[in-house]
Amino acid sequence: MEYRKKKGQAAIVCCSDGLGEEACRQTSLLCRKLMGMGLEPVVSPFLARGETIFSGTAAQRARILMDCYRDPGIRMILDVSGGNLANQILEYLDFEVIRACRKPFWGYSDLTVMLNAVWSKTGNCGFLYQARNLAREQGEDQELRFSDTVLNGGNSLFPDDWEFFQGSRMEGIILGGNIRCFLKLAGTDYFPDLTGKLLFLESLGGGVGVTASLLAQLRQMGVFSRIRGLLLGTFTELEASKACPNIRQLVADAVQDLRLPVAFTRLAGHGPDSRAIPIGAECSITAGATHILR
Repeated sequence: MEYRKKKGQAAIVCCSDGLGEEACRQTSLLCRKLMGMGLEPVVSPFLARGETIFSGTAAQRARILMDCYRDPGIRMILDVSGGNLANQILEYLDFEVIRACRKPFWGYSDLTVMLNAVWSKTGNCGFLYQARNLAREQGEDQELRFSDTVLNGGNSLFPDDWEFFQGSRMEGIILGGNIRCFLKLAGTDYFPDLTGKLLFLESLGGGVGVTASLLAQLRQMGVFSRIRGLLLGTFTELEASKACPNIRQLVADAVQDLRLPVAFTRLAGHGPDSRAIPIGAECSITAGATHILR
């Protein structure tokens, strides 16, 4: 985690859907906040959407990302997008260059595909986190936590409210992210080996039927019999509808193994209070903390 001790340039990129007006406004504010921390934003020319959801072609978005990896002045890459298009760029990436750079990639939701593909191909870790949270309703708190964790080596940006449904602690490399986007990698060379790993899952959209079907797909792929622990964030639409069965019941039905540690957090997902999940890092998870071990 050497990057934590350095200030420098922070790349702002868009690998998924182009940004709308509100997201662009938040990104401008984010850049000002980064400058206040001593980080110089380097902004991609392919951020805002035009007449379609695209901010640029897949090749253009990938080229900008690879330029950021190759630039020695850039210390971290913050993807401020989300949506559906991130998997378009995977075939254009040079994973040997990415492996050598070892720069942390930050993104959430659809950028789940980037975080897990990068780990699968390079072993490099990143962070499931939307940097635009620094410019949303709880931006002041997010800014303090981001600065503490990224610049000062703390861990206050990680969830500290884990509630164990099964077991009492777990330890291992965390993979996963948004459940729908994670499963876009199934059947591809980018899907990671989950044996002995901790799997994190969250969701923005999707009611009972959608969530149950995605969990069934993971079970049918043998995922729940291979992982060491299961971590759950917020499932926004499902929880808002107060549907029955709820997410805990759906997970219990899908996992069917009382020995597998399962824990929930309210502080990871799509909300403005959402914190970061280290993807590809070996972590210790207890009821009161998320600690990166190495």
